[in-house]
Amino acid sequence: MRRPWVVGVSGASGTPYPAAVLRALFDAGHPVDLVVSRAARLTVLDETGAPLRDSHWRDDLARWLGRGLDDADVRFWPAGDLAAGPSSGSYPARGMVVVPASTAACAGIAIGLSKDLLQRAAEVNLKEHRPVVLVPRETPVTRSHLEHLITLHDAGAVVLPASPGFYGAGATATATQLVDFVAGKVLDVLGVEHTLFRRWSGELAVDRSPDRAIGRDAVG
Repeated sequence: MRRPWVVGVSGASGTPYPAAVLRALFDAGHPVDLVVSRAARLTVLDETGAPLRDSHWRDDLARWLGRGLDDADVRFWPAGDLAAGPSSGSYPARGMVVVPASTAACAGIAIGLSKDLLQRAAEVNLKEHRPVVLVPRETPVTRSHLEHLITLHDAGAVVLPASPGFYGAGATATATQLVDFVAGKVLDVLGVEHTLFRRWSGELAVDRSPDRAIGRDAVG
């Protein structure tokens, strides 16, 4: 039976994060069900120049990710389709990642709003006690946002802010390396093996030369 990870993309800035998570899941051979909110489509278009159209989603997704999808097991569900598979607890999903998770998405999931498929799918995975990872990126945060994150934590979600570490590549880390660090932490929570970053070894001043860059010698 096909059991995909549901990946939800909300409208916060930070489209490199879901792109990195998707590429890593595909590289690991995992099936994915993708839900992109209406606001997220505008953000993807603004930050990457790539549209996400219902009728051409596969070509548009390939353009966004910068790679072909011939070997990728991926389904695209429109955010307005509340009758879609991921809207039901009987749908065989492994769990869900919301990346980036906007303040509006976090609030809607926390209070059970089910405004769209992204929020509904997240609520479903929480009630079924499946892994749910939320990646908030917006900063600074208000008290209400913090309260919603606490509610989500108490409901069983993992709140994983987009806060990259620098020990893998040092202070001169590239944007790609920092994005991959966050994506790798997401995959760690999901239990998916990856080589997106070098793990802390307990040694200071490790060799960070180009031939030992993040992802080339990491352990999944």
